[in-house]
Amino acid sequence: MSLSKDTKQESQPSDIEKLGGDPAHIAELALPDFDDPNIDKNEALAGILEDDSPYPEVRSAVANTDDPSIPCNTFRAWVLGLVWAIIIPGLNQFFFFRYPSVTVTGIVGQLLIFPLGRAWARLLPNVKIFGVEINPGPFTIKEHVLSTIMASVGYSSAYATDIVAVQRVYYNQTFNFSYQWMVVMSTQLIGFSVGGIARRFLVQPPSMIWPTNLVTCALFNTLHAQTYAGVGNRGGISRERFFFYAFAASAIWYLLPGYLFQALSYFSWVCWIAPDNVPLNEMFGYVHGMGMSLITFDWAQIAYIGSPLATPWWAEANIVAGFVFFFWFLTPVLHFTNTWSSKYMPISSRGSFDNTGSTYNVTRITNPDTTFNQEEYDAYSPLFISTTFAISYGLSFASITATLTHAFLYFRKQIWTQARRAMHEQPDIHARLMSHYPQVPEWWYAVIFVVMFVFGVVSIEVWETKFPVQWFILALVIAFFYVIPIGMIQAITNQQVGLNVITELIIGYGLPGRPVAMMMFKTWGYITMAQALTFTSDFKLGHYMKIPPRAMFWGQVVATVIAGTVQLGVQAWMFTNIPDMCTPGQKDGFICPSTETFGTASVIWGVIGPARQFSKGQIYYALCLFFIVGIVCPVITYLLSLKFPNSWLRYLNFPVIFSGTGLIPPASAVNYVPWAIVGFIFQYVIRRRHFSWWTKYNYVLSAALDSGVAVSAVLIFFILQYPKNGSIGIGLQNWWGNTVMWNTADGTSKTLLTVADGEFFGPRTWH
Repeated sequence: MSLSKDTKQESQPSDIEKLGGDPAHIAELALPDFDDPNIDKNEALAGILEDDSPYPEVRSAVANTDDPSIPCNTFRAWVLGLVWAIIIPGLNQFFFFRYPSVTVTGIVGQLLIFPLGRAWARLLPNVKIFGVEINPGPFTIKEHVLSTIMASVGYSSAYATDIVAVQRVYYNQTFNFSYQWMVVMSTQLIGFSVGGIARRFLVQPPSMIWPTNLVTCALFNTLHAQTYAGVGNRGGISRERFFFYAFAASAIWYLLPGYLFQALSYFSWVCWIAPDNVPLNEMFGYVHGMGMSLITFDWAQIAYIGSPLATPWWAEANIVAGFVFFFWFLTPVLHFTNTWSSKYMPISSRGSFDNTGSTYNVTRITNPDTTFNQEEYDAYSPLFISTTFAISYGLSFASITATLTHAFLYFRKQIWTQARRAMHEQPDIHARLMSHYPQVPEWWYAVIFVVMFVFGVVSIEVWETKFPVQWFILALVIAFFYVIPIGMIQAITNQQVGLNVITELIIGYGLPGRPVAMMMFKTWGYITMAQALTFTSDFKLGHYMKIPPRAMFWGQVVATVIAGTVQLGVQAWMFTNIPDMCTPGQKDGFICPSTETFGTASVIWGVIGPARQFSKGQIYYALCLFFIVGIVCPVITYLLSLKFPNSWLRYLNFPVIFSGTGLIPPASAVNYVPWAIVGFIFQYVIRRRHFSWWTKYNYVLSAALDSGVAVSAVLIFFILQYPKNGSIGIGLQNWWGNTVMWNTADGTSKTLLTVADGEFFGPRTWH
């Protein structure tokens, strides 16, 4: 259905009418209460004069109109949403434990729901059952949005399912389904209650643009053939045709780097020239190196940390600047000077090592009941990590303090203003249009919180978790405290600061020797915040697409409960029916790599504890200086920006600089440098020189590339890789183009130094 200006709600006066058309007041109204690098004053004025968003990227993807009569909360939308809320999470949970894995993303659900909704509208009779219309007419864009949110809100494996798996695999604890269900529901839905309460700060203000949602909006509008103000008829092919051309090209091309010629993905061409030169491989390799080869032809690698077509260029510049300084300058300096005995390990690795360079054997330092064995630890080895891993810990420390400092200096006025401003008072057409719908009462979120809090207390008190309730409360306090500052940064920059490391650090010092308690504290402290922002992002998507808030509320809650329950059921079935589940030699590849990582972390942080790694006198004590760095850097840039308000300093964002590279490892330069290059081309060059093309096609292109790769990856896995007798895949996997990147010093993780038999590196004594 096509919307036009005629369908716009008119019951509230526009910003222009309220201010009498005074351009000075209009411009003032358009500007946020902080120095927003995304805002352009001229563009903001143009948007407000058109009674539209002050941000051109929002105007290009989102309608400034609404028709409340469009069906949304229909039986059809709920059936389609809930069916895919069962299928997608169930499939992803099944393949979550397999290596190699495949993930069915939310965008796949978005694409599949569309033809099913159209077929429903065409084929089913228009009858009523118990007063509910089975087929209310054409499949609408609002039904599509609601169904997609339900299908995608819990599509990935719930973080808490790894607690259940680790307890079973590592600690021989198999608690009943009631415990598992309450832990999963509590960790998932407490975040939902927090996200709902924070929506006045993170959803309603126009400055909280949530860039990734613009890609989703563009895809919805393209599939439903809508034309909006800010785009118009600028000539060229339609958005719909452009999407399907780009989608087809992306899906077909991915067959090369994704399956037929995988060296195009890990295009470390310098290493192929000198495969045994360790220093060269450490600098130019993509697997265990610094990735100075620069090139990849795989969109999955480029968009691994998020689409470069959705992130603002200034934020991408911050991230790549941080990457260049910390990983192309500081890391090689530390590595090649053998700081932390790093020459005995790969320069980049996600694993942990002992003092002979071998993988750290955590079973040697634990008693049968998983408690720490000091004597065995003293006889074995301290724990070592690669240089990039150490730097990533330091950057995590810096990002935690930088986030609070940055939020106080830059966002305090915005937070205070939003705390007092009602939705209909927002200087934004979308908030005023949404103010016509009945809002979700705050007590609904409070009820969700109380029920999920009780679930959490029951699960940790009734079963043997060694996790005190007061630490559960502290985990929630940490998550609540960081939701708004981290959410504001993510809504503006498309980058989320993680709390996983700081929560591990706190619980490791507070309750050493309790690995299950460590996992629970980390999950409630980190995932509560992450889930709150996931739900908040969905709220913003509904805000942009004008979905009634109460329909959104129930859709998200019910779909989350169903998705979590399905995932636990699938996981229980797998452990019961798949032999040798989570063992290294499992014949079908169900070796549980994520569970292994999660379990090892529970031992490192929960059993060994951070005191033996980061306290004074320990190997990585120097990394604690990053806490101070995180406090100081935002203060310096803030003071300089006051003196030079129009300089490039206003674009410096240290929480983004410190946290933007947070996925290293396992990510590497192949996921950052090409990402920044593509971002520079589209978000800076094309946007400045071909703005009309950019506004019409940029987000459509991003959606097409992402969905093409996602669909192609699923087809490759199910048709070519997974079948045991698939004749297509056997020979192809062994040809040069699929093995060259692994037959190098980078691919085999060779090190600069090795230890002689009977010797070891590092300190002579440790405790």
